[in-house]
Amino acid sequence: MTATSRDALTRLWPLFGLRLATPRLILRPICDDDLAELVDLVLAGIHPADRMPFLTPWTDAPRAELIANTLRYHWRIRAESEPDDWSVQFAVRSRGALLGLQEITARNFAVTRVVASGSWLGRVHQGQGYGTEMRAAVLDFAFDHLKATRATSAAFTDNPASQAVSRKLGYVPDGSDVVQRRPGEAAVDQRLLLIPETFNKPGWSVQVAGFEACRTSFGV
Repeated sequence: MTATSRDALTRLWPLFGLRLATPRLILRPICDDDLAELVDLVLAGIHPADRMPFLTPWTDAPRAELIANTLRYHWRIRAESEPDDWSVQFAVRSRGALLGLQEITARNFAVTRVVASGSWLGRVHQGQGYGTEMRAAVLDFAFDHLKATRATSAAFTDNPASQAVSRKLGYVPDGSDVVQRRPGEAAVDQRLLLIPETFNKPGWSVQVAGFEACRTSFGV
């Protein structure tokens, strides 16, 4: 989306004007002009074929199905997001290059003050600390601007990279579930919990722009 078209749509959909900035990253809600790049990143690979980090094994779909499913998912999430049941999918960029996606979601947030997060990075961008930085960005935003009192996450016990990010940020175990990850394959899904008092905030604060205009989109 060009700056001009984004500005025009932001007048109608203020969430497009939200911008989170960290020392290396820019996070903005995904718009249609991000989707071709996003699909290319998915097709290039997010994880080894013999591993599955997602509760729903969506990356196992055949190529044509994966492309269509990815587009439908982002259009649907945007269309269904409401102040009492919202999900914001951030495109994560560094120096203009798309690295991956960072999600933050909530239901009945005005009452519960609980957010959940999920994320992925293209394989070429993994192992460089981006996963920690982008999740820290949305956590800082959630605690400092949305006034969340809890943040939840989850990761399979055989996903050490995600578990390491959670430990680094201050999450603690909050129970687990045994789930079917792929047909016939059981896995332990570790639930995780973080509160503002135990958030290992990095040595920077996320820089937020455009929040006041879209505050009501978050039910606050």
